[in-house]
Amino acid sequence: MRYLSTRDPDGVASQGFCDILIGGLAPDGGLYLPESYPQVDTETLATWRRLLAEEGYAALAHAILSLFVDDIPDADLRAICERAYTAEKFGTEEIVPVTRLDRRLFLGHLSNGPTAAFKDMAMQLLGELFEYELARRDSSLAILGATSGDTGSAAIFAMKGRRNIHVFMLSPLGRMTPFQQAQMFSVDDPHVVNLAVDGVFDDCQDIVKQVASDLDFKELHRLGAVNSINWARLLAQVVYYVACWLRATEEVEDPDTARVSFVVPTGNFGNVCAGHVAKAMGVPIDTLVVATNENDVLDEFFRTGVYRVRTSAETHETSSPSMDISKASNLERFVFDLLGRDGARTAELFGGLSTGQGFDLSSDPAFERLRSVHGFLSGTSTHADRLATIAAVEKEYGVLVDPHTADALTVAFDVLDGGEVDTPLVVLETALPVKFAATIAEAVGREPEIPDAYAYLRDADRHVLEIDRDPELVKKVIVETLTAHQENS
Repeated sequence: MRYLSTRDPDGVASQGFCDILIGGLAPDGGLYLPESYPQVDTETLATWRRLLAEEGYAALAHAILSLFVDDIPDADLRAICERAYTAEKFGTEEIVPVTRLDRRLFLGHLSNGPTAAFKDMAMQLLGELFEYELARRDSSLAILGATSGDTGSAAIFAMKGRRNIHVFMLSPLGRMTPFQQAQMFSVDDPHVVNLAVDGVFDDCQDIVKQVASDLDFKELHRLGAVNSINWARLLAQVVYYVACWLRATEEVEDPDTARVSFVVPTGNFGNVCAGHVAKAMGVPIDTLVVATNENDVLDEFFRTGVYRVRTSAETHETSSPSMDISKASNLERFVFDLLGRDGARTAELFGGLSTGQGFDLSSDPAFERLRSVHGFLSGTSTHADRLATIAAVEKEYGVLVDPHTADALTVAFDVLDGGEVDTPLVVLETALPVKFAATIAEAVGREPEIPDAYAYLRDADRHVLEIDRDPELVKKVIVETLTAHQENS
């Protein structure tokens, strides 16, 4: 399996999996995708069903990753998956349980990992992959990432303590919940540097791309990525779409051809892009419903074909903060596929894209394929919607959900009421309610209980450096940190 950049005008696949794992962003600024998606049939799906039932989630992950990874020995890849997905880390042998709420509505639980967010599903695998490949190369890696709330903690907890890995994590100053901030900033490790940027998530993400685009600096300091711009992270997320589909169809006739739809809360389009990949492989997914909050750049695109990057001032600060994003990096991967994998046109659309700019595909024939071929719908939710949904879901089903999952459930109820989808819906949970105590209290009149595992965060010291929106400052911190480490080694 070889990989190409979304901005490669010639479509030349020249990179193997382990190279793009370490490299992250393509040198031309594009994102990597496999040269083609491996196709699965009902026989393969039936095999995966038996594998999940008899051997568990790690075995399923290994089977799926094997289709995309041919430069890691099979036994080693299986061991990597088994170390990543354990009941000890995820609190259950199932790793990803699926709960039936009613006849047509399921909840896929993705937040049982170490940091109580769905990002753990990919980060735990990424940590194992990085450590394995760096050991093979006798090399080191400086991970540079951006977070709107949960990616940072998941990356830090997956990477800390691993040999030859440093983490530099950018977050928007004051934009995360107190729990999210405490969880990230409580880590006292010389290999972990938290940088709070005076701006919004999109500013952090832009800095990461600007620094990574300095190819000399990237090579000299061995920069890598854990954001969903890294294909390996997206690949890890494909696995839970398959697991949720398998579990949601266990009790139906002809389960290996039964179709389901997914409703996915998303801001950067990484989570739902993994669903697009699973559907493109042949997993029986009918519809992918994109759920946004007040920052509705993706909802606007899927409804109208118009994609416009919002300014920092236009990016709303909401009660589902991990989705306070107005420049969705992973949309580039989908648009590349939507345009028939036209790298030159994708580069034209995304290469010079900056704040306030965008593009319009509303009159392009490709826009018709959004729904008819790729199966996308979208919807949006407000703060009032979130509160009402959190309260209603607890009253009706006895389940307390976080605000991002509430966004998805709000849209799911709209889709069901409108008759837009005729298959069962699987709503993907993205975090546990404890991370958003103030909103939960506003919705149901009490704060969620803090699990014992997180009690230490109440009094934990914070380790964070506040900086301006300046990629040169970030470079300076990286150089100083790595130099100090070398001097002390």
